[in-house]
Amino acid sequence: MTRRIVLLLFILISIIACGPLDKHKAPHEIHVAIQPYGDFPKEWAQQVAQNIRKVYGFKAEVLPGRSLPKTAFVQTKSPRYRGDSLLRDLKKHKPKSFDYIIGLTVKDISTTKYENFKLKIVKKPESKYQDWGVFGLGYRPGVASIISTYRLKTPSEKRFKDRLNKISMHELGHNQGLDHCPSHNCVMEDAAETIRTIDRVQLKLCPECQKKLE
Repeated sequence: MTRRIVLLLFILISIIACGPLDKHKAPHEIHVAIQPYGDFPKEWAQQVAQNIRKVYGFKAEVLPGRSLPKTAFVQTKSPRYRGDSLLRDLKKHKPKSFDYIIGLTVKDISTTKYENFKLKIVKKPESKYQDWGVFGLGYRPGVASIISTYRLKTPSEKRFKDRLNKISMHELGHNQGLDHCPSHNCVMEDAAETIRTIDRVQLKLCPECQKKLE
């Protein structure tokens, strides 16, 4: 019995020790890696880094670009890369000196939309939501997120960059444990499958979401 208690205590201490360290870090101590995939423009990646510093106060650094993993490629409905596969790839290759990693790609990405803790697909027909194209995807909570510019196209360069930065801040918020926010001005508002939501929200957290992080 004593051995069992000691073992349980050891496991508990190990879990605590391996937990997310950023909960005890000041914002300026948190370091975010930005991983451009393929031919993603460095200028866009640098702008995402600047906004991470502005919105969250974190350090951000753009890593050298690398190729998209072939294992993430699918052609279920159209040529795409599975977002969940890219998240695993980012998590695997995240340098240890960084707390979070954000992948950026110009290619289309997709995921399967579920409800009830992945017990069933969220809407019918299932074929539509089995491989659903998305703006971005991020673990909640977690260390990795992926953003695609494929669905952000617009004649306005300013609006395009605004969309890219808002979605990047949104997914990074999920990494920190933030859920979708009911506020219509918060960058954490659910896009609800329309780019118009992204255009409407502000590039900042509402006071309630900011309080949750603090």
